[in-house]
Amino acid sequence: MTRSTEALGLAAALALTAALAAASPGSAADLPRRAAPPPAFTPVPVFTWTGFYAGLNAGAGFGGAGGTFTDTTYGTVSPGSRDAAFVGGGQIGYNYQITPGSGFVVGAEADIQGTTFGRARSGLVGTTTFYDIGPSLDWFGTVRGRIGYAFDRFLVYGTGGFAYGSGSTPSNASYYTGTLPGSFRTGWTAGGGVEYAITDRLSARIEALYVSLERNGGSGSLIYDTATAAYYGLGKPKSEFGVVRAGLNYRFSTD
Repeated sequence: MTRSTEALGLAAALALTAALAAASPGSAADLPRRAAPPPAFTPVPVFTWTGFYAGLNAGAGFGGAGGTFTDTTYGTVSPGSRDAAFVGGGQIGYNYQITPGSGFVVGAEADIQGTTFGRARSGLVGTTTFYDIGPSLDWFGTVRGRIGYAFDRFLVYGTGGFAYGSGSTPSNASYYTGTLPGSFRTGWTAGGGVEYAITDRLSARIEALYVSLERNGGSGSLIYDTATAAYYGLGKPKSEFGVVRAGLNYRFSTD
């Protein structure tokens, strides 16, 4: 081998080494990097009022003055006013929200309430004392439909439906010789309220209802008892009162 051939071989080797060295940074840059993948998108859950619930409530009942009525024998009768009363109990129901987030909500609810409405209410027949000895209202319940509009966790609604109730007869009813009405009575109720979802399952509300219950049976006449120098009979033919109450509900399901 001649020196010229050796020189050419050495030059070729040096050129190849230089080419490889120059190409190495670019080649490394072309390799894929081992980086963590971006986090998956997790949508924020949209609140809905849909689900079964149960809860407790407490408030006050307000009866109106017993409007005057005319007895066929004794003339105009002015019953006394119904006292305010404590009202408390529980409720169960179901809501369905048509569009989650903000939208219409429909549902149904049933409740049962105890009351402390006074038993006998006194009034006047002329200047003589009159005692309403109709049954008191010791408890009542309702079965109602509900419809409202939700602004996310804030719900405004109206409600109405069937009402019923019963009570007991006061001890002075023994002086009355007429036909007393049955203690069980039925009627209707209507009202509305606002409710706020504190958490996904717990909500608080304020509600107002008007309740009208018809007395079943009874002659509606008065009896004058000479032994007690007082009239006895049925005053207001209906039990009509308003209820304002606050409540808490726990939702068992959220879909």
